Amino acid sequence: MISDKLKSVESRYNELATLLADPAVQSDAAKYREHAKALSELEPLVEKYREFLPVDQQLEEAQELVRGGDAEMAALAREELKGLEPRHEVLLAEIKVLLLPKDPNDEKNVLLEIRAGTGGDEAALFAGELYRMYSRYCERQGWKLDVMSQSDSVGGGVKEAIASIEGKGVYSRLKYESGVHRVQRVPATEASGRIHTSTATVAVLPEAEEVDIQILDKDVRIDTFCSSGPGGQSVNTTYSAIRLTHLPSGLVVSQQDEKSQIKNRQKAFKVLRARLYEMEMRKQQDAIAKDRKSQVGMGDRSEKIRTYNYPQSRITDHRINFTTHQLFGVLNGDLDELLDAVISYYTAEQLKEQ
Repeated sequence: MISDKLKSVESRYNELATLLADPAVQSDAAKYREHAKALSELEPLVEKYREFLPVDQQLEEAQELVRGGDAEMAALAREELKGLEPRHEVLLAEIKVLLLPKDPNDEKNVLLEIRAGTGGDEAALFAGELYRMYSRYCERQGWKLDVMSQSDSVGGGVKEAIASIEGKGVYSRLKYESGVHRVQRVPATEASGRIHTSTATVAVLPEAEEVDIQILDKDVRIDTFCSSGPGGQSVNTTYSAIRLTHLPSGLVVSQQDEKSQIKNRQKAFKVLRARLYEMEMRKQQDAIAKDRKSQVGMGDRSEKIRTYNYPQSRITDHRINFTTHQLFGVLNGDLDELLDAVISYYTAEQLKEQ
């Protein structure tokens, strides 16, 4: 029963609140942090439950009056039910969402990887626009974006860009952005006005800590080489660039943006750890998916998830049949409408499975 589950959660919440007031716990920093974290995770559900209880009680009382013999009281109660029933339904739905199993990665920072796909220079231009779109969204959210590496193309586009994003709930907001993004428009170089289709690939990887993924020294070959491209004389003449080869998986990560070999090494291991973590996640998700009719929330990179149609100022998310005509607002970082729609869809899919 959902009511028994909620009572149990509230009881645990009260227990944790009592523990945090205990001087013995307050003097133990590690224990205090552990209990405070557990309390904060339960707080949204407990607050919603406490908001729900009086509404539930009022609803029950009104229904009882309707069933009673007093016609005047029953009429008043029926009028009251018009406001109580929708409110009760909304609160119960919100509680069910809060009761869903939490994605352990939701509060993690992420690595954002964007690569130009099919379409040559036009694909690179689109990849650059997607990178700017996510950068502007980060600014709106107050998140910190740090460029890890970037390979520019001729004409102002981006062949590849990798950035780390830090902030509250970053992965929970961006996790469904992984996949193939498609653009339809008339390139500036197209004399006949014909619409071209190009693609770019987006990957959102939860940042993995050392406790999540352990990389053994014997499993990694580390090569150093001279950096190429802009950056000054010292960049091109010192062995500051790093290439990591993870022997068991065959993954290769190169990093050369920093003048310091130590910083390049740290960044390269950060990327490698995230990619290995994603591989492990996919293995687990694939195993679960074998028992399902469809994979929910996988964000498969081979999947075409969204089309950006410039002539009609339209964006369509193909996974959820959602369309908005706010193309230029979205490209300027106003992503909330799109993200909310996708997150709501996958939350509803999870609720169906409960």
